[in-house]
Amino acid sequence: MSQGDERGYGGHEPGAHPDDAYSTLGGTRQTRTRLPDGDEGDGYGRRPARNSRSLIMVVGVVVLLVAAIAFANQGGGGGSDGGGNEKKSEAAGAGPTAATGTKPVQGKNGSIASGFAHDEQGAQSAAANYAVALGSAEMFDSVRRREITTAVYAPDVAAARQSDLDKVYSGEEFLASIGLNPDGTAPEGLVFISRSNPVGAKVEKFAGDSASVAVWYSALFGLAGEGSKNPVSESWYTNTFELRWINGDWKVTDFTQKDGPVPVGRDQAASPADEMADAVEQFGGFTYAR
Repeated sequence: MSQGDERGYGGHEPGAHPDDAYSTLGGTRQTRTRLPDGDEGDGYGRRPARNSRSLIMVVGVVVLLVAAIAFANQGGGGGSDGGGNEKKSEAAGAGPTAATGTKPVQGKNGSIASGFAHDEQGAQSAAANYAVALGSAEMFDSVRRREITTAVYAPDVAAARQSDLDKVYSGEEFLASIGLNPDGTAPEGLVFISRSNPVGAKVEKFAGDSASVAVWYSALFGLAGEGSKNPVSESWYTNTFELRWINGDWKVTDFTQKDGPVPVGRDQAASPADEMADAVEQFGGFTYAR
């Protein structure tokens, strides 16, 4: 893997833009959305307020949904077994990250989950957790970065990548471009936010001791606080992790990244800088697993 493989910092990954320092960091690029000609917008891509007819349609959909759930949950001594239910679920397009009831994680390696199951579910859980670790603000701390690299990557890959990662995350020019001090810390009065939030994962390939897993996630990145010149913004990416089963756990051997899929943003007002700073300090992250 080249230096650019790590969240696109070098700008060589698929989907990364070489002229955008934040392209894989929850950056500042925005997407303009053109509404269909039939919709009357306000000139800024925002949808008009829903009328009463739309409200009635929404209520109708909710009622149908509740009825469908109730029907699906009806008890049944009527002759269908677990295998039949599974086939029906697959035919209906059940999400690949649906809960399975199997305990997915047995332990942890530092602050990162470990001991994932040696199956497709375990590979998805590992990839989602690793996406969170590699996209965290802790990657900008030299000590924590080494711990994360050791925990996430295969041993031979971690050893080869460590110096490259140090160069990327410790470059004064790069740190200055995103508003951080030369030591990777936030300026006084500001809170640095770098957080990946997986929305789903899917197995692209699986062959016993190797797997390829795609993780779709949103990324928050920026400096929160009064006077921030790099306010926290949201971006969407898909990372595809190449995993190998090593010493009883899944480890990353390589990964690629691409932009999107990106949803249309709603008309929600951005939170004040101090509220965003408080949120990242008060709300901890999750261990992602099925």
